[in-house]
Amino acid sequence: MTVSTSDKCATFRRLHDSGCFVIPNPWDAGSAVILQSLGFKALASTSAGMAWSMAKPDNKVELAEVLAHLKTLTSVTDIPVNADFENGFADEPDHVAGNVAKAVEAGIAGLSIEDSTGNTEAPLYDFDLAVARIKAARAAIDKTGGGVLLTARSEGFIAGRPDLAETTRRLKAYAAAGADVLYAPGIREDAQITAVVQAAAGKPVNMLTMGQSVAHLAGLGIRRVSVGGSLARTAWGEFIRAAKEIGAEGTFEHFKQAAPSSELNRLFGAHMKR
Repeated sequence: MTVSTSDKCATFRRLHDSGCFVIPNPWDAGSAVILQSLGFKALASTSAGMAWSMAKPDNKVELAEVLAHLKTLTSVTDIPVNADFENGFADEPDHVAGNVAKAVEAGIAGLSIEDSTGNTEAPLYDFDLAVARIKAARAAIDKTGGGVLLTARSEGFIAGRPDLAETTRRLKAYAAAGADVLYAPGIREDAQITAVVQAAAGKPVNMLTMGQSVAHLAGLGIRRVSVGGSLARTAWGEFIRAAKEIGAEGTFEHFKQAAPSSELNRLFGAHMKR
């Protein structure tokens, strides 16, 4: 039986109430179905993983492509999906709001908005504009009445502005502007993580793991752990290594690690009957 979007939203919110959970990032329908079958309680799209599957670099996909991708992920799974919605595919708050409303229509349970511009000379939106963009996203979500969770991302540590004081300043402002979850991708030291958790003042914090265990991050107060494009990179890495072996050696040793066809057919066959 298909789970309603409202039920997915309610489930997603409950997951953030306590404890710490992993929200892995599929890049297509098949990887989403497999992750659900493995027992994960929620998923998050990955802009990088999606882009690579389309032979594009990260941040070079179009809004229409992302919306179609989100509809695919939400239609093939019965668990909540959080959208990696990059910078909202717009600069001005009103345009961000319009695009967020379109994303909500795709059946997502959560959505993240970044404060990075894509401009190397000015990689972050000015503070006031960045806050206004979060307020606009919040208003757009509330207008839908669907309960979609809003994550605000402060991108300084992956956009060439690794300033912890500015990062926490922005996160506090985003929380006040209506963000439900806070996220500073690129932080890795325990002191940085602790500072972000403290700045969140009780609101859930998402952590892009840099190799730390879930138990360790939970001990620092992290509520949600994502992996970004790492699962996609792992799949691509093994694909490239196997292809290079074939081309260079004429051997097929990497195939020994391949998933059995019978297992994949069983898994996807069961999914079709759901």
